[in-house]
Amino acid sequence: MKTRYQQARKITLIGAVINVILAAAKIFFGIVGKSQALVADGIHSLSDLLSDGLVLVASRYGSQDPDSNHPYGHERIETAATMLLAMLLIFVGGGIMYDAVHNLLFGKMVKPQLYVLWVAMVSVVVKEVLYYYTKRVAERIGSNLVHANAWHHRSDAASSVVVVIGIIGALMGYSYFDTIAAFIVGGMVVNGGWWLGWSSVRELVDTGVDEDKHHLIEQTIQAIPGVKAIHQLRTRSMGSKILVDVHVLVDEELSVSEGHHIALQVHYRLMEEIPAIDVTVHVDPEDDEASPPSLNLPGREALLQQLNSCWRDCTGADEIKKINLHYLSGQVAVEIYLPLTLIQEMKDNRPALETFSVASLTAQYHQAVAEVNGVSKVEVYFVEEK
Repeated sequence: MKTRYQQARKITLIGAVINVILAAAKIFFGIVGKSQALVADGIHSLSDLLSDGLVLVASRYGSQDPDSNHPYGHERIETAATMLLAMLLIFVGGGIMYDAVHNLLFGKMVKPQLYVLWVAMVSVVVKEVLYYYTKRVAERIGSNLVHANAWHHRSDAASSVVVVIGIIGALMGYSYFDTIAAFIVGGMVVNGGWWLGWSSVRELVDTGVDEDKHHLIEQTIQAIPGVKAIHQLRTRSMGSKILVDVHVLVDEELSVSEGHHIALQVHYRLMEEIPAIDVTVHVDPEDDEASPPSLNLPGREALLQQLNSCWRDCTGADEIKKINLHYLSGQVAVEIYLPLTLIQEMKDNRPALETFSVASLTAQYHQAVAEVNGVSKVEVYFVEEK
């Protein structure tokens, strides 16, 4: 199967060849046949040719794989090229409008020749066919730049329709119709450039995806088992790619590996549902926008130093196998794992009148660390030694 760049290159080269032929024909017959509107349309086709060149360059470099300097890829090259194309369209369209106004106010109205009408009509048909062909390729490879080029072909077809109407009016004796048509063509070119430029600016300032796609992303994530809620869902576009950052809330007692597994499910489910998406998932055991932050609490190493110092005289303190720390709601819950054999040892070492209980041992550890700031509770568990 052809790569994204190869498909973009093929359709763009086809459009470039057609634009060269149409531009040359419209400018030549427009000058010879005394039609300012057809000349303006030819200049519009020339701007299409320049846009084809931008598409070729941008598609080639924008399709490169990520590297150390561009870890998110090179799709923004397409965005920058689209912005240049928009500026070009505005400049060309403005020039056409200026010439039309100047000719309308100070020029001499001349009736065009009949054959310029046929040239304009052929242009309408050819450019409309090229629009549909280019649009299909753009949708298949997911390229905004190729899609913009398709609409450039459509605007050229529409401008040729205006030219046809203007020429018909001029042939009927209303010579100024041709000049008015040229002005309208210029306005259409400026309008197309404005909307292309606006969409590029929105992408460059990291505007989020539209509401429908945002809702689809939310629904897809919330349907995944293990996801209790989501927050801080942020989206932005980069060329044909959508970048997503999201925090998913999972059960606070899950292991790190299970939380990571849920994050992987979110990542790959979104990639299945939405093409050209890049997802970063942050797993939360609690809603850190609503719960008190735990940033002021000591880290594991510093906290264990305090805890070990406090419970060094507790029963079994020198036999602790594992300690889990749960940072939740601005406090730390401590889980201590002791060897199961310790229970029998303690029963054997107790006087006859005394009984052993896990509750009493838990209370012993909890009371020992009562003065440690941030510790909310201590739980003691027993495990078999491997």
